[in-house]
Amino acid sequence: MANLIEQRTVIDKFYEAVDQASFVLKENPELVFPQLYNRLQWQAEENDFLERKLDYGRKQFKKPWLRLLKRAGQSSALIRTFTGHTDWVWTCAFSPDGSRFVSASKDKTLKLWDTETGEEIFTFTGHTDCVRACAFSPDGKRIVSGSWDRTLKLWDAEKGEVISTSKGQGWRVTTCAFSPDGNRIVSGHDGKTLKLWDAENGEVISTFKSHSYYLNAVAFSPDGKCIVSGGSEKILELWDTETGKQTSTLNGHTDGVNSCTFSPDGSRIVSASKDKTLKLWDTKTGKEISTLKGHTDWVEACAFSPDGSRIVSASKDKTLKLWDTVSGEEISTLNGHTDGVYSCTFSPDGSRILSGSWDKTINLWEGENQEEISIFKGHSEWVSSCAFSPDGKRVVSGSWDKTLKLWDGYSGEEISTLKSLTNYVHDCAFSPDGNRIVIACGFTLALWDGVSRKELETIYVRAGVVDACAFSPDGRWIIAATWDWTLRLWDTDSGRWTFKFKGHTSYVYACAFSPDGSRIVSASKDKTLKLWDTVSGEEISTLDGHTDEVRACAFSPDGNRIVSGSWDKTLKLWHAESGKVISTLKGHTGWVEACAFSPDGKRIVSASQDKNLKLWDAESGDVISTFKGHVGEMRACAFSPDGSRIAFGDEQGQVLIVSIENVEMYPAIITPYVKSSTAFFRCKYCQKKNQIEESSLGQEVNCSSCGKTVKLNPFTLKID
Repeated sequence: MANLIEQRTVIDKFYEAVDQASFVLKENPELVFPQLYNRLQWQAEENDFLERKLDYGRKQFKKPWLRLLKRAGQSSALIRTFTGHTDWVWTCAFSPDGSRFVSASKDKTLKLWDTETGEEIFTFTGHTDCVRACAFSPDGKRIVSGSWDRTLKLWDAEKGEVISTSKGQGWRVTTCAFSPDGNRIVSGHDGKTLKLWDAENGEVISTFKSHSYYLNAVAFSPDGKCIVSGGSEKILELWDTETGKQTSTLNGHTDGVNSCTFSPDGSRIVSASKDKTLKLWDTKTGKEISTLKGHTDWVEACAFSPDGSRIVSASKDKTLKLWDTVSGEEISTLNGHTDGVYSCTFSPDGSRILSGSWDKTINLWEGENQEEISIFKGHSEWVSSCAFSPDGKRVVSGSWDKTLKLWDGYSGEEISTLKSLTNYVHDCAFSPDGNRIVIACGFTLALWDGVSRKELETIYVRAGVVDACAFSPDGRWIIAATWDWTLRLWDTDSGRWTFKFKGHTSYVYACAFSPDGSRIVSASKDKTLKLWDTVSGEEISTLDGHTDEVRACAFSPDGNRIVSGSWDKTLKLWHAESGKVISTLKGHTGWVEACAFSPDGKRIVSASQDKNLKLWDAESGDVISTFKGHVGEMRACAFSPDGSRIAFGDEQGQVLIVSIENVEMYPAIITPYVKSSTAFFRCKYCQKKNQIEESSLGQEVNCSSCGKTVKLNPFTLKID
């Protein structure tokens, strides 16, 4: 029997998980258990009572859901995600008491939020262009915002109404801040000027002429006597607020300055730069104290903790970092955003951190006692393709970081990385026997040994970038889709190109063989799919119906249907013989980047730019289950050979595997092959070879090794 302390600990963990998942549950309350399980199962490894509670819940939950087999790369410090903006979040700021915060977005609005409940209080509308900056007045009663519509607006923070509008005199407003006494506002513009405004009447007090054409940051010193600014000229400038004169220049960055602010005691300044570093400066001497290195892309924002002991930074590399101000050492990295992070700030008591991102969300983090439970491992750029090996024991993934990775198909742990590729990986696939891997990489097809992981051959394609590739079911052919709007067939026996398939009027993004190898389907930017005869190279039919680029396509295991995914946010099911649409699958709110049939042909999986993985019923077109809230925009997905798992990759570089729970599995459909006049099939479950009689074609049979039932197609492949 668990004691009260154990029970309270588990309740707290459940509360934290619900808080983290609140942005998902607000729209999908049916996902409460899957969200809790997928967030808490890793902590259950060290908490027996929590493990028992989760196991009990798993037995009681009867609906279909997708269970993570590998932990997603998200920091344990994430408290809550706020969603509501429809475009990039540029900046955010706490109220002086920390109970509320304001966010500014490219969607032309500001939003006021309740920090504790996560509820949206107001949406401020009135700007006619991107809102680039915002700040609370020191008394918390007003909010100032700066926009690319060339205005500053002052808002009543209690009523959500506009108090006044001040015109930026022809220049876009890029940054703004209140003075410590709340009587003045400083703004930065894209025209080499800073302006000091009277916060009461909105009149310009003075104009400062800056060196930087584009000013990204301004901040008052704690005593209000000084202003620091930074912009495109790689320098920081210090100004006397009374005289309007520049007092000193801080040199040291090798690229533009994106953010700068004073320490709480005013003795130091921290700056963030496009050169991927932060710098700490002595305010009096203007000398550099230290350089903070660790981000892998532009550092977009920075802030001191209220006690001055820590610095938080936000980067285009999608992370935040906490730094020790004295030593300059990195304390921790906060993973959770799925696009560049462009703002960050501490709460007034220093216990929380707020961040705004181009992923359209704001994240709330624990600001103290940071401890990284898991270290993110994955690709450093987005995952463009992934596939299971025929035995289901491995997953291969290709990325725009110019690497190929092999993963354990059950645990999701990395096995090895192939680094000798010289260009972005667009696509990759295993051969039917699992012995080779083909990679579409730049202007080449690369062939690798799937066991030894050594390069076998590089095939140059002079036609242009190869965007997709696939092995034929017998392993003899490789189809390659290129940016010259064609497909090309490579004979692996002769080592020669054979047919060129012409007909598309734009890039070909995806291609696949039918189960009997006699046909090829291709998907194109021209909004169509085409069906081709493999032997003659002739076009059989054009599948026309999508209203935007078609990014993915696949045959059903029996070859009777084709599924396609498009940037029109839909999937379509087609009759493979007639080329007519059977049904349209609607549910994604973003571009569909990848799709695949399950081995039994009963289900379809799709991956989308909306950060959702969806499992569909291939007969009814209904959504069976949705996986969301743990990853970024999804680019790739694949079923395991037995249909029990799905691998997928996202734009963060993650490759994750989920188990399909509470869904009935039907016999996998297999195409038998004939070798030396004898028919065989290879079991999808145990990979053992089974000899069959001709009368078994089209029937369900049991594997002689594992006893599992499989369904044989009525046609065969001929293997020489």
